Amino acid sequence: MKRLMDIFLSLIALLISSPLWVIVPLLIKLEDGGPVFYAQKRIGKEQKIFCIWKFRSMIENAEKGLGPIQSSENDPRITKIGSFLRSTALDELPQLVSIFLGDMSFVGPRALRPGEKEALGDGTFKEISEFPGAEERLSVVPGLTGLAQIYGSHDTPRRNKFRYDLLYIKKKSFLLDLRLVVFSVLITLRGKWEHRGKKM
Repeated sequence: MKRLMDIFLSLIALLISSPLWVIVPLLIKLEDGGPVFYAQKRIGKEQKIFCIWKFRSMIENAEKGLGPIQSSENDPRITKIGSFLRSTALDELPQLVSIFLGDMSFVGPRALRPGEKEALGDGTFKEISEFPGAEERLSVVPGLTGLAQIYGSHDTPRRNKFRYDLLYIKKKSFLLDLRLVVFSVLITLRGKWEHRGKKM
């Protein structure tokens, strides 16, 4: 049922969003003339490496010398159109293709990047794969949205987001997935994905 829902919803979403596949690239090009898409390697179920595509929301070469580090509030690397794309999750639209192909699901833990790091309070960085729960998350297909994305704020520490992910794995069901998809649509319509407080 979950896989059938992913195929059906991704096809419907691709159809409904088709005008945005023209408008968004045009806005990105008008701002700085750089590339429209940004590719990232991600770790999927059972450590399968796959590639996702996003509409570019940061300046070119934003990670040069830094590596894969999560964005922060008022991050100077984020472009003006990128800020809007992130708040509405429109930068994630190309991931509908990954869902249709089966590399991702609509609902599940966020797919991590190989070597992704998180900034700690003391100014140091720690690889996300070292946090408790990282390995358990790889037992399910990663998702575009989930408990951590909806109920955690953008700046929620990764270890706390992993707790949401482990709770989802324990409680996952078709009805829970439907509920989280509906909540995600509402957050998108409200432009609250980058909100530092409660999204719902």
